[in-house]
Amino acid sequence: MSSLPLWKRNLLICWIGSFATTLGLFLVIPFLPLYVEQLGIHSLPEIATWTGYTLGIASLTGALTMPFWGKLSDKYGCRPMLLRASLGIAITTFLMGFSQNIYHLLILRLLMGCVMGYIPAAITMIAAQTPKEHTGWALGMLSTGGTTGTLIGPLLGGFMSDLIGLRPVFFVTGFLLFLAFLITFWGIHEERNGKEKTASAQRHPWKNIAHPQVLIAIFLTTFMLQLATMSIQPILMIYVEQLLLQDSRYIAMISGAVFASTGIANLLVASRIGRISDRIGARKVLIACLSLSVLTIVPQAFVHNVWQLGALRFLMGMTTAGLMPSINTMIRRNIPGHATGVVYGYNTTSSNLGNMAGPVLGGHMAAAFGIPAVFFSTGALLLLNTGWVLFSGKKVQQERKNSTAVSPIKR
Repeated sequence: MSSLPLWKRNLLICWIGSFATTLGLFLVIPFLPLYVEQLGIHSLPEIATWTGYTLGIASLTGALTMPFWGKLSDKYGCRPMLLRASLGIAITTFLMGFSQNIYHLLILRLLMGCVMGYIPAAITMIAAQTPKEHTGWALGMLSTGGTTGTLIGPLLGGFMSDLIGLRPVFFVTGFLLFLAFLITFWGIHEERNGKEKTASAQRHPWKNIAHPQVLIAIFLTTFMLQLATMSIQPILMIYVEQLLLQDSRYIAMISGAVFASTGIANLLVASRIGRISDRIGARKVLIACLSLSVLTIVPQAFVHNVWQLGALRFLMGMTTAGLMPSINTMIRRNIPGHATGVVYGYNTTSSNLGNMAGPVLGGHMAAAFGIPAVFFSTGALLLLNTGWVLFSGKKVQQERKNSTAVSPIKR
C-alpha cells in the first residue's frame, strides 16, 4: 500500500470507510417501518408517513449544514470532516436503540443530519486529489464502497433483525460506524494547498467559475434525482410484505434481499461506467442512465410476486449506477480546485433536500393513492430530469459558442 500514489491510498481508505459507514446505516434503514411500528405507530398509512418523516428529517438538517461543512473542508481539509461525520453518526445511531417513542427517534435522526456527511467528504477529497483524467474511474470506484455496504447491509440487517430483534441492531450499527471512524483516523493522509489559496476560496468561492449556471443545473438535477429515487424507500418493505401475502415469517430477511439486489447490480457495473464516462463524457452517461432508469422503475408497479420485484430492482441498480458518479465528475470538471469543498457541499445540500422530500412524498402518495402510484411518479420525475439535463446542456453549449471569453471549463 505504501507504494501507491497518495490519491490511490486515500481512495482505498475512503472506500473502506464508505463501505463501513453505509453497511452500518443499511443495517437499519430498510427496516425503519418495522421499528416505527414497534414504537407505537400501527396503521399502514401512518407507518408509511412516519417512516418518510424519520428518513427525511436527517436529510433536511443535513441540507442546512452541508454548505457550512463544505466551507470548513476547504479551510481545514477533508480529513476533519470525515472524522466528524463518522464519529457523529456512530453516536447518534447507537442512541437510537434506546428510543421509547417515535419522537425520540425523530430527534436523534435530526441530530444525525447535523453531523452526517462521510461520503460527501470522501467524494470531495477524492475529486480534489485525483488527476482529472482518472476522476470518472476514481469516483465510480469510490461509489462501489457505499454500494457494497448497501448490498450487504440489508441482508445482514434482515438476518439480525429476525434473529435478535431490531433494537440490538442499532447497537451493532453504532459499533460498525465507530470502526469507520478508527479506519479513517489511522488511514487518511491529506496534502493541503497553500493558505492563501484556501483563504481566497473562503472569501470568493465562486470567483473563478466561468459558467456557474452549469453548477446550478447540476444541483437541480441532483435534487430531482434523489427526490425520485428516495420516494420509493418508505414503501418498499411494505410492498414486499403485501407481495408475500400470508407468508411473512422472514419479512425482514426477504426485504433485505430485495434491497440488496439493487446494490449487487450497482457494484457490478459502477467502475465500468466510470471508465466509459472518462472516455465519452459524463453528461452522455448521465442522460443514458436517466433514460434507462425510467424503463426499470415504472414496471415495478405491476409485479405480482417478490421475485419479479427483485429482478426489476436488479436492473434498476444497473441503470442507476452511473448517475451520481457522473454528476460528481461533471462538477469536478467544471470548478477550480480551490472551491471543491464548498461546491460539493452545495451539491450535497441539493441531494439532502431530495432525500428529505422523496421519502415524505412517497409516504404520503402511498397513503393517499396506493403504492403503485409511487413508482409512476418516480418514473415521471426521472423522465422530467432527463429532459432538464438535455435542455440545460444545450443551453450552456450555445452560451459557450456565443461567448468571447476563454473558459477553463471542460465538459
